[in-house]
Amino acid sequence: MDKLKSMQVFVFVVENSSFRKAAYHFEMSPTMVSKHIQYLETCLQTRLLNRTTRKQSVTESGLLYYKECNEILHRINQAESLIQTLENRPTGTVRLNCPVTLGSEVLAPIIATFLQDYPSLNIEMNLDNSLLDPIKSGFDLFIRIGELHDSSLIARRLGDYKLVYCAAPSYLSQKGIPQDLAALSEHSCLGFVYSGEQTVQYQRSDNEAFRKSNSRLASNNGHALKSAALHGAGIILQPWLLVREELHHGRLVEILRGLEPKPKPIHLLSNARQLSAKNRTCSDYLIRHMRHALKADNT
Repeated sequence: MDKLKSMQVFVFVVENSSFRKAAYHFEMSPTMVSKHIQYLETCLQTRLLNRTTRKQSVTESGLLYYKECNEILHRINQAESLIQTLENRPTGTVRLNCPVTLGSEVLAPIIATFLQDYPSLNIEMNLDNSLLDPIKSGFDLFIRIGELHDSSLIARRLGDYKLVYCAAPSYLSQKGIPQDLAALSEHSCLGFVYSGEQTVQYQRSDNEAFRKSNSRLASNNGHALKSAALHGAGIILQPWLLVREELHHGRLVEILRGLEPKPKPIHLLSNARQLSAKNRTCSDYLIRHMRHALKADNT
């Protein structure tokens, strides 16, 4: 068995406390993940993990071995990065995490051109609105919307995330145009919600019209809310970049201009101060092109 691969699997299992996540990350079965751990334990003649049907915990020996494996893998990555830098030919796969709407509307087209410009690099793009732990998730780069609270991460600002209120002309002609935020309570509002939590719009503004219990439609997908609004279901508060084409062509109409929430900052994050060649190449490319795209969207 490849000991280096076994060490990578072991480190991931320790950091994520999950054989299932490790199996998904390394594209192998949970049984194979277990075999990698067993192989290391056989080589070392000691138990590294205490395993039950529900969870895993690290033994004292396992914690010591984890720290050494982490250091070894880090040095290997540094060595590969130095060689790639010397040859000016970054290779490998960059794992990138980004919110869904920003990823599909802005990031994906940029990644398409990136792949053409760097044929030796691949991208694994995960679009997810949940906040993953940057240390334990296994991703190389993260794009986040909103104020940052973790000072240990390296952050580069990309632009602003502008929101707009809008609705279809058919809805507004039937229900009228609200002139202030209080008037929204007399309208059908469509809210964005994470899982079973309160709508994001209500959390940001405390406007009762967007409270989950009052929203005519609540969904965890902005594209679905836009589609419903286009069919006259009600008023949405969504990112400008999601509805820009519909606003331009008059299929949606912006309302309550100047009363929308303050734009939120967008950052590119990494948890390493010295990026590998592949991650640095991707990071520099995204910073340059996303800043341009977001600036165009907000003018």
